[in-house]
Amino acid sequence: MLSARMGTSALRSRLAAARAQTDRLFDIVRTDSLYDRPIAERHRIVFYVGHLEAFDWNLLREQVMGIKAFRPDFDQLFAFGIDPVGGGLPSDQPGDWPPLEEVRRYKERIRESLDRGLEAQELDADLLLNVAIEHRLMHAETLAYMLHQLPLERKLQTPQAAVASASPRESAVMEVPAGKVTLGQPSGDAFGWDNEFEAHIAQVSAFEIDRYKVTNGEYLKFIEETHAAHPIFWRQTSGGWLYRGMFEEIPLPLDWPVYVSHAEASAYASWAGKALPTEPEWQRAAYGDAPDAILPYAGNFDFHRWDPVPVTAFPKSRSPFGLVGLWGNGWEWTSSLFEPFPGFQPFPFYPGYSANFFDGKHYVMKGGSARTAACMLRRSFRNWFQPQYPYVYAGFRCVSR
Repeated sequence: MLSARMGTSALRSRLAAARAQTDRLFDIVRTDSLYDRPIAERHRIVFYVGHLEAFDWNLLREQVMGIKAFRPDFDQLFAFGIDPVGGGLPSDQPGDWPPLEEVRRYKERIRESLDRGLEAQELDADLLLNVAIEHRLMHAETLAYMLHQLPLERKLQTPQAAVASASPRESAVMEVPAGKVTLGQPSGDAFGWDNEFEAHIAQVSAFEIDRYKVTNGEYLKFIEETHAAHPIFWRQTSGGWLYRGMFEEIPLPLDWPVYVSHAEASAYASWAGKALPTEPEWQRAAYGDAPDAILPYAGNFDFHRWDPVPVTAFPKSRSPFGLVGLWGNGWEWTSSLFEPFPGFQPFPFYPGYSANFFDGKHYVMKGGSARTAACMLRRSFRNWFQPQYPYVYAGFRCVSR
């Protein structure tokens, strides 16, 4: 589980770019709303202003630099987020948190101290810097879906790329023959999180899978027939259904992918007489037999848009078996519990990153969303959430066996 030997200088540049990405996120929140809690199960926004720097500080300060702590109380306060499984909702009040200016001074002092330390010498810290960069980029996505739930009037609108044009839909279901698939990645020089190791081969039986993600229009038929609850991103009015985008409500785009919880996706699949794919099935449908094949990645990812685009928008970005839209535009739920691969070893400096979630309560997601960094579109990357959590930018496609 080694990092790619990019050199500290190149990694510092990537860290600076990741910092700029998260800074832009906080800039869309009105200052008087930074102590709000858009999602009841999560921390208030101000926590994350301090958390991203505290994580880097706690990771790098003692491990490689030997820098002395200047606010150990803040180092602890901003150290850990919340995974709301089986517990009560947080009950803290805005007044329980430090003033914003103190948090910002803490953040800036950490950046200055770490940057001085990293510039002073070429440290053997590639792995830890990769961890710091990708941790921050993950939060660039989780913060986005959290801020998505913030009332529209509490945000400052920023532009996004235009909606890609929809292409004509092709045949809806693709056949995937029985065969093998490579899961995970081998130990070596490429960076990966602990749960991505070790690489191993899985045999997969033949199945059929949807060419496209399930759309809002398809999910609407499910709601109309079953009277199931609507997704968190929808709102019903006397004039019809609206979709809540990051900065505005628009008439429900029927050809966009539906964003739902794992439980909602499973209910739809059952209603349709199908199932969610397993992680090996999704991996085989996405990459075929060749673990190192170069695929035409294109899509709605890497922070160009806040919202989805039609599921047919990138017809040339397809898998060896003809699936469209696998990379970006919404994670895809699988039916596989998040579990360790054979040979799993936790990061010694972050032992709970994956292991704390091997609890039978989290399901694997693959692919990526509009707010997923391009570096995390690698085929071995695994995301995971609990089944009832509705806020994630996650859709799905169905299989028949």
